[in-house]
Amino acid sequence: MQAWELLLLAVAGVASGWINVIAGGGSLLTVPIMVFLGMPGPVANGTNRIAIIAQNIVAVGAFFSKGFSDFRLSATLAAAASVGAYIGASIGVALDGVWFNRTVAAVMVAVMVIMATGNDKSKPEPDASAKAKNLVLGHVLMIGAGFWGGFIQIGVGFLMMPILYRIMGLDLVRVNMHKVFIALVFSFVALAVFASKVTIMWEAGAALAIGNAVGGWLGAHATIKNGAPFIKRALLLVLAVMAVKLLFFP
Repeated sequence: MQAWELLLLAVAGVASGWINVIAGGGSLLTVPIMVFLGMPGPVANGTNRIAIIAQNIVAVGAFFSKGFSDFRLSATLAAAASVGAYIGASIGVALDGVWFNRTVAAVMVAVMVIMATGNDKSKPEPDASAKAKNLVLGHVLMIGAGFWGGFIQIGVGFLMMPILYRIMGLDLVRVNMHKVFIALVFSFVALAVFASKVTIMWEAGAALAIGNAVGGWLGAHATIKNGAPFIKRALLLVLAVMAVKLLFFP
C-alpha cells in the first residue's frame, strides 16, 4: 500500500478507536475506507480485527491503571461471546451487500430506543455498584452479541452495552470496562477464523492498529473522567448519526 493510504487508515483508526470505546460503531469509518481503497468486503472485515485487538489491549490497560477491573466476570462473558463469535465469523467470511448495512442500521435504532426510554427506576445510577445481576441471562445474550461481533463487528458495542447496562445493571463506566475486554477476546477468535479463510492485509491492519490504539487510550480515559452522562450522550449521538448514514447514504 502507498504511504498516504496507510496514513489515512491510521488517522481513521484514531477516530474509530475513540468511538468504539466510548460507544461503538467506529468500524463504520474504517471498513468502508478499506473497501474504498480496493479491499473486498470479507478482507476488510477480517483486517479490521487487527485494529480492534490493538485498541482493546490499550483500553483494558487504561481501565486497569485507573482501578477499574473485574477480570473474573469479564472472562466468563468473553468466553460466552467467543462461542458466538466463532460461528458468526465462519459466516462473515462471505459478508457483502447493502442489506447488511440496513440490518446494522435497524440494530442501532433499536438499541437507541432501548437506551433512551424505559422506567427510570430500572436505570443504574452513575455511581451504581459494580456487582452485576441476571448473570445467566447476561451470559446467554452475550453469545448472541458475540455472533454479531464475529459476523460483522460493526455496531457490536451497541449490542453489548444494553446487555451490560439494562440486563446486568452495571453502571456505564463498568459497562465499557467489560465491553473492551470482551471484544478483545472474541476478536482474537474472529481474526483466526478470517485468517484461515481469506487474505488478511497485515500492513493495512498494522496502520489501523496504531490509530485504534491511540483512539482506544483516549476513549478509555474520557470514559473514566467524564462518567455515565457523557457516555450516554455520546452513545445516542453516534447511534443517530450512524443510523442515518446507513439508511440514507449507504
